[in-house]
Amino acid sequence: MDVAALTAFLAPLLPYLVKAGEKVGDLAAEKAGQEAFGIAQRIWAALRPKVDGKEAAAEAVADVARDPDDEESRTVLKIQLRKLLAEDPDLASRVEQLWRQASGGGTVVTNVTASGAGSVAIGRDATNSTIVTGGPDAGR
Repeated sequence: MDVAALTAFLAPLLPYLVKAGEKVGDLAAEKAGQEAFGIAQRIWAALRPKVDGKEAAAEAVADVARDPDDEESRTVLKIQLRKLLAEDPDLASRVEQLWRQASGGGTVVTNVTASGAGSVAIGRDATNSTIVTGGPDAGR
């Protein structure tokens, strides 16, 4: 399993996943899409007991939930998730199954932003693709 991609998928949703409440879930579903947030909830439900049981992992989740864009915090979370999954093959199998639903089911698993002239953002696969944004005079 690609733990880095899993971390990237969960990070922007962690502020919503760690808080309870229907309104919070509604906000997250608007942000990520209903299907993606549903998968994130199921992955988090599988991970949470192990995360809560390991201080370093719980701290990493709290840090990312506080600032989902902090790359250093995401790196620490990725390491902690990798350790948790390595320690528990059953958990790893359950999360892998859920992750396949997210990555194989057509769900966008990352937040993508492009800005500026000629910028391109791709939220899923772009294998063997040619992307043309125009020449230096495009848009003039």
